[in-house]
Amino acid sequence: MEQRLRKRHRRSRTGITAALLALAVYGSAEAGGLPFDDMDSQMAGFLTEQSGRVYLPAASYPDRGGGARSVSSLLAGCVDLLAPAGLYVQEGRGLETDVEDAATYEMILAREAGDGSGAGADESPAGGADGSAKAAGTSGTPIDTSIEKMSDFDYLLSNFYTVDSTTVVRPDELNGADLLGRDMKIKGEGEGPKILIYHTHSQESFADSVPGDASTSIVGMGDYLTDLLNDTYRIPTLHHTGVYDLIDGKLDRSLAYDLAKPDLEKILAENPSIEVVIDLHRDGVNEGTRLVTEVNGKQTAQIMFFNGLSKTRANGEIDYLANPYIQDNLAFSLQMQVAANNKYPGFTRRIYLRGYRYNMHFMPKSLLVEAGAQTNTVEEMRNAMEVLADILHIVLTGS
Repeated sequence: MEQRLRKRHRRSRTGITAALLALAVYGSAEAGGLPFDDMDSQMAGFLTEQSGRVYLPAASYPDRGGGARSVSSLLAGCVDLLAPAGLYVQEGRGLETDVEDAATYEMILAREAGDGSGAGADESPAGGADGSAKAAGTSGTPIDTSIEKMSDFDYLLSNFYTVDSTTVVRPDELNGADLLGRDMKIKGEGEGPKILIYHTHSQESFADSVPGDASTSIVGMGDYLTDLLNDTYRIPTLHHTGVYDLIDGKLDRSLAYDLAKPDLEKILAENPSIEVVIDLHRDGVNEGTRLVTEVNGKQTAQIMFFNGLSKTRANGEIDYLANPYIQDNLAFSLQMQVAANNKYPGFTRRIYLRGYRYNMHFMPKSLLVEAGAQTNTVEEMRNAMEVLADILHIVLTGS
């Protein structure tokens, strides 16, 4: 409460400063000191604007575009210089907000629960400029992943990431050299599984899935990926097939992430050898979009890595969705992306960054994978699992 009062006091002082400055300029103009036309209407508009900026900043954030400078814009610039702390905090620097109430928390959980299906639906297929049907005929062209290039925030962001409109990311959060330099290798020694695969949304299916046949659903893809990791790459992997998106027999994803938490905690407590947690989904896209590329002559569903940043553009950092492993999560997905780019260019779409948490706070090496979409075939998905298993092997073992 005391902090809020101090903030309100600072805003009040800013308002007084703005008003005094406005009156001073107005007096000068009345005396013939400034050649401005229609001074009365502009001054009234300025005072109204400044009051809104001081007392309702989020609702009155001014347009910073170009154009002719009016009296109000000139005075606003002066006030910005005199008392910038009292004005709206610009994008990229975070927002000071009160913790959301219970209703807002429920809304966030509901949005988080639905994000895993259709999270990247507004993103074009790799290499495409729109959402029309398009299947890549080749594996694609590799992107330069040298440390020099990857250390450039703008280059990294424009070539490897899609940032959702609901969130914002800062250069210090995407330091390419740091993320690529983090050790993502599994230890290898000891008994027990090293990787856990599960599905927050177990009911996701594909274009030719057979109703009631789990082997043709996202769970079946998890089975195949598990077999590949266990048998081909000799990385002990556990596949958990718990269902969290059915309530009373009906599809309901509103609580899926919350419902999965107790089981995840239990599995990780019973299997302390686990170092990697993968939540395997399939995306949801427009029916005319096919996320397909060609790998080794086979039509293969494209995949997308997904990271939650535990913050939104509107609400800033979400304390009660804290994730101490955000940087490690980002490092894991970026190293996976780079490995795919170097060996299977065109296989991965850009990493998608969004707010919230998505249960990625249980383990540093946590990965949320959007594999294909509802328009892909089961065969295309199985082909994608073969590539995904190889990329995991590359990153987790350094081979």
